[in-house]
Amino acid sequence: MPHQTGPAFAPRAPDDRGGAGADLDDLAVNTIRTLAIDAVEEAKSGHAGAPMGLAPVAYTLWRRFLRYDPDHPEWPNRDRFVLSNGHASMLLYALIHLAGVRRLGLDGRPTDQPAISLDDIKSFRQLDSVCAGHPEYGLTTGVETTTGPLGQGVGVSVGLAIAERWLAARFNRPDFPLFDYDVFTICSDGDLMEGVSGEAGSLAGHLKLSNLCWIYDRNSVTIEGAADLAFDEDVARRFEAYGWAVRTVDDANDREAFARAVEAFKASADRPTLIIVRSVIGYGSPHEQGTAKAHSDPLGEAEVRLTKRAYGWPEDARFLVPDGVPERFQAGVGGRGRPLRQAWDAMVADYGTAHPDEARALRQMLAGQAPEGWDRDIPVFESDEKGVATREASGKVLNAIAPRFPWLLGGSADLAPSTKTRLEAADAGDFESAFYGGRNFHYGVREHVMGAVSNGLALTRLRPFTGTFLVFSDYMRPPIRLAALMKLPVVFIFTHDSIGLGQDGPTHQPIEQLAGLRAIPGLVVLRPADANETAEAWRTVLSRPHAPACLVLSRQPLPTLDRTRYAPASGVARGAYVLADAPGGAPEVILMASGAEVSLCVAAQQALAAEGVRARVVSMPSFELFEAQDAAYRETVLPSAVIARVAVEAAAPLGWDRYAGPEGEVIAMHGFGASAPIGPLMQRFGFTAGHVCEAARARLAAARAKPE
Repeated sequence: MPHQTGPAFAPRAPDDRGGAGADLDDLAVNTIRTLAIDAVEEAKSGHAGAPMGLAPVAYTLWRRFLRYDPDHPEWPNRDRFVLSNGHASMLLYALIHLAGVRRLGLDGRPTDQPAISLDDIKSFRQLDSVCAGHPEYGLTTGVETTTGPLGQGVGVSVGLAIAERWLAARFNRPDFPLFDYDVFTICSDGDLMEGVSGEAGSLAGHLKLSNLCWIYDRNSVTIEGAADLAFDEDVARRFEAYGWAVRTVDDANDREAFARAVEAFKASADRPTLIIVRSVIGYGSPHEQGTAKAHSDPLGEAEVRLTKRAYGWPEDARFLVPDGVPERFQAGVGGRGRPLRQAWDAMVADYGTAHPDEARALRQMLAGQAPEGWDRDIPVFESDEKGVATREASGKVLNAIAPRFPWLLGGSADLAPSTKTRLEAADAGDFESAFYGGRNFHYGVREHVMGAVSNGLALTRLRPFTGTFLVFSDYMRPPIRLAALMKLPVVFIFTHDSIGLGQDGPTHQPIEQLAGLRAIPGLVVLRPADANETAEAWRTVLSRPHAPACLVLSRQPLPTLDRTRYAPASGVARGAYVLADAPGGAPEVILMASGAEVSLCVAAQQALAAEGVRARVVSMPSFELFEAQDAAYRETVLPSAVIARVAVEAAAPLGWDRYAGPEGEVIAMHGFGASAPIGPLMQRFGFTAGHVCEAARARLAAARAKPE
């Protein structure tokens, strides 16, 4: 792209509502640009190029259209603004600062402090700054979702738009339009290259989400150079094929053309909208605009001066916010949003009188609370040697909870019959464009966006769950990781949890997935051993409003243990518990496992007892919950004096060494599985009670032979 200098950067003729205000608009746009430039230059790190090109677009959206009250950034019916290209974070930080958004306190209520002060911007990308390198939900008020991994923001935006449609269908009543917000998302060439954007765009088009607008910054530059090195498709035709309306703005500086495109979006009622905006990355930089260097490098002192000169800006000024700019900004977004929010508050008060039950449910949901008595109907399963697959038990538990938990909703990636994640109540229904009140979501074969959409649902205080096979958690890892980073209470249900699924073979038999999920900080992974542990796993995860969880469930039936003989399943909440203590005295050897392999340890304990060996069986459904217990409890479960230990899990052994100890043995998978029925598979790979007994004898003999 050729460089532009000289007159090209003179202030534009008044074109934004006309008059003196237009000059202030130009000044405001350049304030956004120069704040980004100065912050990146101060940090010697960051991406100023996209904010420089996008400033007119973002400013116009916030000042003229966004329904948002800076004094109450938690207002439930606010429009959502998502910066999917999170590397351009200084664009969002400048908007939040200039709009005068108030910081939320730990109680979730607005304080008298700014969400982002000028000093915060000066500390961009520094330790403990609220202006992190990429926007982080929960760290910075005004950031609606954590973005940075390209494609995640657009995926989450579909979830936010779905949430509005669901909330409107469930809570709106005649004369009470409580929910009618729009979702605006700025995205980049990189976002639209990532596969998740295709999943998101296809799903949004299918669902006819007319409250969703993506603003595609087509600056045609990526880190390696021109985007057409790898990306030259006709994006407009692609999205038209998805069922979107597509608008094009040929110049990002043409604020009126962009405003007309937004007005067309707001007038649309039957499809989402993509606005393609052609911008110049690094706009105003005489030597770097339109280049890959403008994408991610500081301009350097000399180029900064030249760029500010091109804007008509004082060349020596740093972090300058001219008089009148915040007021102009706030008169737009604040002047519009404040009365809208006040009217909404008054409507909610009247709604409480007219519809008290719905109002009570809405208050509970928005507060992140579970309904009273939500777990009252969780079943207790009778002991049964033949037992039931934990996926089957999970489906029964889920459907027992759902009638008492109206905002518990979710779906599967075309696998509901296998994952047992369909809500069966007559009023649950399917979420589709003809009925947005359904609680069963059909994601199609789109695991990646299923995770991202669920994060968007959780950001609006709904309680979503997903369903697919454990091996396909690999497709969902980015949104699972972001759910953990944002502390969102999404329940990720994974079935077909081991080689025990049988003849589908090693392509479908998970090995390393459990260890990978356990490695994610803040994520709770639960692999229950029987139906009653599954019930307790659900009770545990839905009692945790600030953490995501994975339920890892079996395809094959597992014996339902007799809880009059064995410890109660309530021990699941502590991550690990003594299921069956050693008969006749202190344990000599500890057998521990998760999931299906617990029953092998139970059988092995009985066989060892006949030989006079005292073995303790520990069920360990969750490493994370066990590690959260105090040292005294952990010692009661795994006494350090007992060094003869055997851990059993039909997955990669990584992580079990800390519990088995240096003298213990881990029976696990050390390669991929094979295609065969479950019986021969378990025999081949050593998952039998006999093999557990052999390992226990060997470990006990070694411990006895060890010098005192």
